[in-house]
Amino acid sequence: MSAYVLLEDGTRFDGDACGADAAAVGEVVFTTGMSGYQESMTDASFAGQLITFTYPHIGNYGVSAAHMESDRVWARAAIMRDARNAEDAPDAEMGWLDWLRDCGIPAVTGVDTRALVRHIREAGSMKGGVFPGTMSEDEARRLIDAEPSMVGRDLAREVTPKEATTHGPVDGVRIHAIDTGIKTSIVRHLTDRGARVTLHPCSVTSEELLATDADGFFLANGPGDPAALGHIVATIRDLVGKKPVWGICLGHQLLCQAVGLETFKLPFGHRGANHPVKDLTTGHIEITSQNHGFAVVGPGGAHTIDTDEAVRWETDFGAAQLTHVNLYDRTVEGLQLLDVPGGTVQYHPEAGPGPHDALYQFDRFIESIKEAA
Repeated sequence: MSAYVLLEDGTRFDGDACGADAAAVGEVVFTTGMSGYQESMTDASFAGQLITFTYPHIGNYGVSAAHMESDRVWARAAIMRDARNAEDAPDAEMGWLDWLRDCGIPAVTGVDTRALVRHIREAGSMKGGVFPGTMSEDEARRLIDAEPSMVGRDLAREVTPKEATTHGPVDGVRIHAIDTGIKTSIVRHLTDRGARVTLHPCSVTSEELLATDADGFFLANGPGDPAALGHIVATIRDLVGKKPVWGICLGHQLLCQAVGLETFKLPFGHRGANHPVKDLTTGHIEITSQNHGFAVVGPGGAHTIDTDEAVRWETDFGAAQLTHVNLYDRTVEGLQLLDVPGGTVQYHPEAGPGPHDALYQFDRFIESIKEAA
């Protein structure tokens, strides 16, 4: 075998190198989506991580500029059972493996990904790496040991833009976002609905945001531990109650912290395009796209919600009500602030990649801004 995956607990999986000739270390995670491999690799929420794809055939339809979720690859490596280099989609511009090599991203195929994923599910996500077969395990272990833990890690500063940019029509609803790694498809869904979206670096202050022409504030997805982002939480706390605030994924966790709730690290996270979530306001079950390794603590300190009732928290800004619950592990997937305009969802309603069940969330947010105007 010409490459291998080594985890920090010493577990090894052999395979064949099929990407850039380099080593990569980070947190080894898995995603369950059957497509959307290019979107996943370019999603900033995967910064600092190596993606194990559970679907066996990855690369079937090639890659194209239209499927980029940012302007670069953020995931550090791709781990696959059977990698392909086809260009079979009508809009394909390059083969998957050619693209990975051009981007300098290590990849490995021929790995027993089922065994790897089962190990992570039992032992939890952990540090690890993809290494050339010529590299000794001792050297690989030194690289893994030198990699910081995901717990307590502020990766938002690494993925945030250096300056603000504005997108969309001039006369649309004005949404100002704290960009902690926002996906291109999120911006597109907002602007397609007539919103004018300004993306700010995560270092933006509440004073700067409140001085803008914002009709509402948006909190984006992103990587790392939300508990390490106190500087952003403090900014958000100053925004709550001033204008409608909506957060997804990392933004959900940060808004929850801003109103006084807590977060915790999941054993192996939720990543993929096929996760069932129940909308408690309608009773409907949505199949959702997810990408997160942390979750919000429920009422009374519970990590799971054992009822389908819309339970409530008391927060620093009044009551909050559970709106969505994950049907895999019963974790919090969304809440609504009842005394000030604001709400969150943990999943990715933009479906990049994934199903379209939750696209209505963008309509709800824009309507809430119009109602508060």
